[in-house]
Amino acid sequence: MRLARTPLVLASLAVIHSGCTSMSDQKILDTSPYRSLLGENVLVFSEAMNQKAIQHTLDVLHKQQQHNEFGSERYALLFKPGRYLLDVNVDYYVHAAGLGRFPEDVTIVGGVQSTATTEDAKVTTMFWRTAENFKVVPRDKKIFWAVSQASPYRRMHVAGDIQFDKGGWASGGFLANSIIEGKAGLTSGQQWFTRNSQLGSWEGGAWNRVFVGVDGAPKADWPQHPVSVVASTPVIREKPFLTFDASGSFAVFVPDLRRDSRGVSWHGRTEAGVSIPLSDFHIAKPDEDSATSINKALALGKHILFTPGIYPLEETILVTKPDTVLLGIGLPTLVPMTGKAALETRDVPGLKLAGIMVDAGPESTPVLIQIGERENGEGKSKAKEKGTDAVASNPISLHDIYCRIGGAAVGRAEVCMTINSSHVVGDHFWLWQADHGKGSDWTASGSQHGLIVNGDDVTLYGLFNEHFQNYQTLWNGERGRTYFYQSEIPYSPPSFTEWNDKNKPGFASYKVSEHVKAHAALGLGVYSFFRGPLTEANKVRLENAVECPVTPQVTISHIVTFAGHSGGINHPINGLGPVTENGKLNLYDGVPGAK
Repeated sequence: MRLARTPLVLASLAVIHSGCTSMSDQKILDTSPYRSLLGENVLVFSEAMNQKAIQHTLDVLHKQQQHNEFGSERYALLFKPGRYLLDVNVDYYVHAAGLGRFPEDVTIVGGVQSTATTEDAKVTTMFWRTAENFKVVPRDKKIFWAVSQASPYRRMHVAGDIQFDKGGWASGGFLANSIIEGKAGLTSGQQWFTRNSQLGSWEGGAWNRVFVGVDGAPKADWPQHPVSVVASTPVIREKPFLTFDASGSFAVFVPDLRRDSRGVSWHGRTEAGVSIPLSDFHIAKPDEDSATSINKALALGKHILFTPGIYPLEETILVTKPDTVLLGIGLPTLVPMTGKAALETRDVPGLKLAGIMVDAGPESTPVLIQIGERENGEGKSKAKEKGTDAVASNPISLHDIYCRIGGAAVGRAEVCMTINSSHVVGDHFWLWQADHGKGSDWTASGSQHGLIVNGDDVTLYGLFNEHFQNYQTLWNGERGRTYFYQSEIPYSPPSFTEWNDKNKPGFASYKVSEHVKAHAALGLGVYSFFRGPLTEANKVRLENAVECPVTPQVTISHIVTFAGHSGGINHPINGLGPVTENGKLNLYDGVPGAK
């Protein structure tokens, strides 16, 4: 049974139009000639269309979405192969994508960029937007992708320079599988992660920058600068993407797995992978589909393409068949309404989940997304008992996955994501207990962890995980790897009494369990901005940013700590390293095996 969109449900979903669009502008969007069969909020453009008219529609959308941080609108802007003279502003809940097989198939002369700021040119809250699969020729030699978390710039070819902030404070972000012919960089951005790209050069940045498999990466001169460089990417499957060919057919291209790779997957217009016709997909729409209809399609062997919108779920979406693709366009948002997980998978090889948001719903949910089955109370994966050869050669991959507890609406969940399966590849997560907006106070959500990893041989690239009340990341599996980590610990723990780990101040942000024998993590930024009571009796601190067992095969490298406001961080890791007080940035090498 589908949940009716009653006033109560709509209120729970915070479906409130918060844009600043006039009635005449809204009519342009509501009656757009570019609307697609993929849904009313999917606009599809071709170079044969009147480009001034396209630009007007894009400008109207920019006006509506540029400050629409917690609005309900979602949009996908899809460009068929061709050449366009346009400025495409990508704002909240907007996903702009070229439909070519390669980025150069859709060339934008102008910009595909994010330019909106708040006061003092800050972009610290410019979240939830995506640009992918274009070639961009900047008119003025430079474009901006001025963003923070949950704003990937993927599969892009920029024939010029790109700047990832606008001179004010920034907290992001993510660049992958892209070519920047000119200069890329930051002025005041806190951190940035770049993977499998080619840069003309890199310049600037304030805190933590990590480069994995990047040609043109800056010199690694830690600790003179907080820069970490890894020559090649151990294992990666690039994100699946939508295409449109000359015959007039949509398809989804799924790139093959690569090992020990460097640079883009599409170099020389060659790329291994498989193209899946759209006829093999169930096209999910928020006003037509429920968990029941989606699960029926999955049972019939269909893949799922989620179109833009908010999906209230009365049951869990369950993925059980190998090689299933669940792809979201336009930041579709799943909301579990009855206390059940939004999405669960079995331990089967080759699953691909990409471009999906999950908002915690009004009923407390133990976990929002669960990857793999639980065999016992410790979350041990059944696949670990069966042997994992098939999964190791064809792992589950997760791309651009965002979980949010609070912000848009009061929501309750204990854990954002649990990974029980082994050999999972994670490619950009933002797991966020809201620090502002609705439901952001200490007592509202019951949130404990952003991520729990129980599976073995899990590799994560670009893990952003913030503000939970216990360990932000709890790693129980063996041989896990993390490349780049960004985390702010909770802002307002009420007191030491209410926020301590066995009488030790606070909970480490990144926790590797004591039984783990092998683990590696590189480029971890952990920051405190305590805003709680300032009395000596209640003032809170964090004892360790990171905690791990001291064994020869556990290596934690390049930890960055910063403290703002009251309180601070006593140690980067395991009681070692310098104290970080208000306004202080510390760089610490970490623990390369047992000391």
